[in-house]
Amino acid sequence: MFVLENVVKRLALFAASCVLGAACKTAEPTPEPSRASTPPVAATASAPAAQQSTPAAAAVPPGERAMPPGLDAAVMDPSANPCEDFYAYACGGWLKTTEIPPERARWSRGFETVAERNQTVLRDILTGIAEGKGEGTPEEKLLGDYYGACMDEPKLEQSLPVLRTYLSKLTGLKSPQDVAKAVAWLHARDVQALFKVYSDQDQKDSTKVIAVVGTGGMGLPDRDYYLKPDLKMREARAVYQAHVQKVFELLGDAPFVASRKATGILAIETRLATAALPKEETREPEKVYHRLERQGLKKLAPAFQWDTYFAEVGLPPGDALNVTQPKFFAEVSALVRQQRPSDMGPYLSYHFVKEVQTTLPKAVRDEFFRFESSVLTGAKVDLARWKKCVEVTDDALPHALAKPFIARTFGAEGKATTLDMVQQIEQSFERNLDTLKWMDAETKAQALVKVRKITNKIGYPDQWRRYDGLEIRRDSFLDSYLAADAFEQARKLRKVGQPVDPTEWFMSPPTVNAYYNAATNEIAFPAGILQPPFFNREATAPVNFGAMGMVVGHEITHGFDDEGRQFDAEGNLRTWWTPASDKAFRERVACVRNQYDGYTAVDEVKVNGRLTLGENVADLGGLKLAYAAMEAYLAKHPDQAAKATSYRFTPGQQFFLAHAQSWCSKIRNEAARQRALTDSHAPAFLRVNGPVTNLPQFQQAFSCQQGTKMVAPAANRCEVW
Repeated sequence: MFVLENVVKRLALFAASCVLGAACKTAEPTPEPSRASTPPVAATASAPAAQQSTPAAAAVPPGERAMPPGLDAAVMDPSANPCEDFYAYACGGWLKTTEIPPERARWSRGFETVAERNQTVLRDILTGIAEGKGEGTPEEKLLGDYYGACMDEPKLEQSLPVLRTYLSKLTGLKSPQDVAKAVAWLHARDVQALFKVYSDQDQKDSTKVIAVVGTGGMGLPDRDYYLKPDLKMREARAVYQAHVQKVFELLGDAPFVASRKATGILAIETRLATAALPKEETREPEKVYHRLERQGLKKLAPAFQWDTYFAEVGLPPGDALNVTQPKFFAEVSALVRQQRPSDMGPYLSYHFVKEVQTTLPKAVRDEFFRFESSVLTGAKVDLARWKKCVEVTDDALPHALAKPFIARTFGAEGKATTLDMVQQIEQSFERNLDTLKWMDAETKAQALVKVRKITNKIGYPDQWRRYDGLEIRRDSFLDSYLAADAFEQARKLRKVGQPVDPTEWFMSPPTVNAYYNAATNEIAFPAGILQPPFFNREATAPVNFGAMGMVVGHEITHGFDDEGRQFDAEGNLRTWWTPASDKAFRERVACVRNQYDGYTAVDEVKVNGRLTLGENVADLGGLKLAYAAMEAYLAKHPDQAAKATSYRFTPGQQFFLAHAQSWCSKIRNEAARQRALTDSHAPAFLRVNGPVTNLPQFQQAFSCQQGTKMVAPAANRCEVW
């Protein structure tokens, strides 16, 4: 799965995998195309011409062929040896001349650059609507009022009295029932304090939606931040505790009162972290599927007042319930039993303030930025206000905002073009399936059924959500923010007990990402990613197969990685592999795990081969499938093959360079450390160099010999799909 760090937390919690990491693939039920008549690898986004074209290459020396359209010679470092460090060869020029923008934790030639471009389009749309230049539809009024309220900084400075009114619901708690009511009030607004509640498909009956309670309630990114004894983690905890204290001081508490609250909050969160599974274990679906039902949860965690909670939170009646981590909820019960109700108030209050920080005065927002930049991101300045407001508006009203975005950026031919490439690579998977000697015929037959049943969602939904009943206030962004949160959370919780809606999308169309969802056996490619450098109308077929084709192949492979393979063609968690094929598969993915365990992410922090296994398998399989699809396409289209061979690099070289140049990235150490601990994706440079060391196609394309770094020794070479 691909995922950007600013993909919103209210992304549905589904068993999915993205192509770019962080928020898309969630650990519990859960955050890395072609044309029909013209070359089926052309760009689909109808962005402005300047965005579609490739940067002009340097003047071609006499006697030297031109650079292939879609590749940029200035991005490369020709002094690097592609067989020793392909990433440096493909991206070295860009790495030498590019600085991370001060407000960003990382920057890439592909994802962040396209996301920034999309944000500019969205800002223009929202600014016009907020200024009354739209058509005046009810959805436009919602967009204009929400964005306008977000941008009204003088009113944000007056938001503390409204905030204190809300905080009064969370303080002065006197009984376990009060605690349960306060937690339910927060959860009804998607504030994930103590734990979280959501709706999801029943993993063993993919036709039904059930309620799920999962881990949550920690202010730091992962349990390791609370539990690891090394110096960096101890420093992070100290900075976090000081930050929590400062937040309460900004809200009016005396320093000694704020300090006591911060100490108590860290203690509560540490207990929760101790009871939570390590992140890599949550990638095993059976470990986060426990149908205890409501009665079973009440027996497991009797001190928490579940009847009160369920009556208040907004779940439909019914007993069906998945408790993702029973040990965690036993600890929630013990914590509630041992803590005085009044002591839970500061903890719940901090998590509420953390959730609504974007709506608060600048001093509070600055404090959250100071903490996050010093420990988690390394960013030098905060995001511009308009960028934050675009993000939260896309979060709150994704389908309302998507309509004008699609009208401006996504050509009418987009869906057909992309679908054609997806189908070509699915056919590549089918052809490759026949060649696998390690998989027996019975399992191959089931895999064939599964790949042929994949649903492909392209560009944007066929059915748009409605926002009837949502009330947005132009004069209070805090009220509007919570109203939108409550509206969306109620929509999600209402799905409990209903049949699964196969048309639902779990990303907004402007998102620069793609995902595979195992529960629905579907792939989605939002319009946001279907533009250069991933799709380029002027590019050669090998360039587009290497860039976007790899994304497609990556998502298809997710259906058959170590996690996705456990779901059948209908999206049910069940065993469909024979023991022999299962054993052979495990041996092959163990090779990939060992390979990535040997890499260093940043400083002394190693890549977690177990945590990143699914994404690494998908990268390896995606490149192999896309390359084979490219070869098949060029064989059927000699005109396109002739065009591709007229440029400086061979088609095979163009393919791998296009893949690498979409991943050129720089990241700050703080963000790299956080991602190494929490992200299911390997660092960008390893997503280029890691897979190619195993691919004979790469070694042939660049004439790499045994003994060079980009050629794994035969005994260590990994191949799964």
